[in-house]
Amino acid sequence: MVLYKLEDFDPQYRDTFEGNDIKGLGVYTDRTDEKIGTVHDALVDEEGNFRYLVIDLGFWIFGKKVLLPIGRSRIDYNTKRVYAIGLTREQAENLPEFNERLTTDYDYEEQVRGVYRNPQHRTSTVESPTPLESPTPVESFTGVGTTPARTTPTYNRDTYRYEQEPDLFDLNEQNNQNLKLYQERLITSKHRRKMGDVTVGKHVETETARVSVPVERERVVVERVTPEDAGRTVASGEASFREGEIARVEIYEETPEIRKEAFVREEVRVKKVVEQDTVETQATVRREELDVNAPNLPIEER
Repeated sequence: MVLYKLEDFDPQYRDTFEGNDIKGLGVYTDRTDEKIGTVHDALVDEEGNFRYLVIDLGFWIFGKKVLLPIGRSRIDYNTKRVYAIGLTREQAENLPEFNERLTTDYDYEEQVRGVYRNPQHRTSTVESPTPLESPTPVESFTGVGTTPARTTPTYNRDTYRYEQEPDLFDLNEQNNQNLKLYQERLITSKHRRKMGDVTVGKHVETETARVSVPVERERVVVERVTPEDAGRTVASGEASFREGEIARVEIYEETPEIRKEAFVREEVRVKKVVEQDTVETQATVRREELDVNAPNLPIEER
């Protein structure tokens, strides 16, 4: 079967697991709580099922990586730990080394599985309501009337399936439970809606304007006066009696002339301004709280 590194199979795997990244978690023995390494990667099959954790033993064995079947692990995201069930530090040192540059084939996996099939790896001090199952032995008969003899199961590279060994590849839900408490929160958003249109234009109004214009008008004044020497006798040659003698005087007057001219009275600027305001709203939200019912039983909350 083909195995893939976790990120090669699903580059967005962190979103799938809601931000819980298994890479980097410390690996500890479930018996002595002794750290034996760090999760370097995970291997999944073609359907995305976890099959192995790649454990880096580098902090005490330089550069060595080994495989831990997923069924022999207990993942605790709260403490950021992975517990290797039934595995000691010395046993981890003796596991076949995992080489990332080489293809993980059936023969290499059989070497790894052979170590974990050893009964000493099946024992765990972690109590579980449902014990891990070992592979079902194959019954063989030696003759009629004899008691069936149980033999060690054998596996074939052409027919092998991980489901045949739930002890190694089934993730024990009893040892990997997460109880999620949910809470509601208010998420605010804003919707922009049109309130209307403001139209700014201009129109022409008419009115009657009055203006006073001072004008001049000429008139003739005929004034008769009595000279001081009135009654004085003049010589005959001095007096001239002629008919038709006239005096001409031109008379002028001013009349107002009206014309119109346009001028800029004022300038109007149209613009928008944004006013900030805070609107408060409220709604009822729910929150889940944890209820632990374990009368007279030792419970530790972390």
